[in-house]
Amino acid sequence: MRSIHQITGADAPQFLQGLITNDVLKAAQGPVYAAILTPQGKYLADFFVFEHEGTLHLDVDAGIAPSLIQRLSMYRLRSDVQISETALQVARGTGPVPEGAHPDPRHPALGWRLYGAEGGDDGTEWDSIRVAHCIPETGIELTPDTFILEAGFDRLNGVDFRKGCYVGQEVTARMKHKTELRKGLATVGVSGGAPVGTPITSGDKTVGTLFTQANGKAIAHLRFDRATGPLEAAGAHVTYPA
Repeated sequence: MRSIHQITGADAPQFLQGLITNDVLKAAQGPVYAAILTPQGKYLADFFVFEHEGTLHLDVDAGIAPSLIQRLSMYRLRSDVQISETALQVARGTGPVPEGAHPDPRHPALGWRLYGAEGGDDGTEWDSIRVAHCIPETGIELTPDTFILEAGFDRLNGVDFRKGCYVGQEVTARMKHKTELRKGLATVGVSGGAPVGTPITSGDKTVGTLFTQANGKAIAHLRFDRATGPLEAAGAHVTYPA
């Protein structure tokens, strides 16, 4: 389920711009995918920012909405910003695009999102799409231990490296420009099944974690330099590259 909150007040755009990983100004053209991070650059929440009737809104997983709103309220201080839940819902799908819908900004395969009085989806097998394109999900692949570049946020249009400062920006920029990622999410082949969160091993060494699985593939978090040779996950055989 999703929770939709509006951000009002004279300082709302500037307030969000200084906190989140993407450029708030892009929301005038359609939903923007973004995250808020800890000062150490680790994931706290991901969400969509969009405009509705001239007001900025956040579309966030309902399970993490309370902690996100609490975090935003902590940063509000004396700013002219008000945050309130709305009755808006989100509909999404990959079939014919309804009037007023916008493309999901993360990947063309994720279809469209439409904000209004009714929610739901058109029966799309979302996990199959996510696994095929290595798209992480809130609370599954995206956890408090996540660095967003390891989760592919740059590939998913979730971070703008030219927008200026935001919380966690320094760590994120350093990972982008000064280091080669040694670990991160990848699509792997999987024969058999294993619960989400199962360690992936190579011999007696743990080299990653298995997450969402569909159609003989899975999203995994891997230590790339160690994910060699036969890989196992609680009896399931894992292959990388897929």
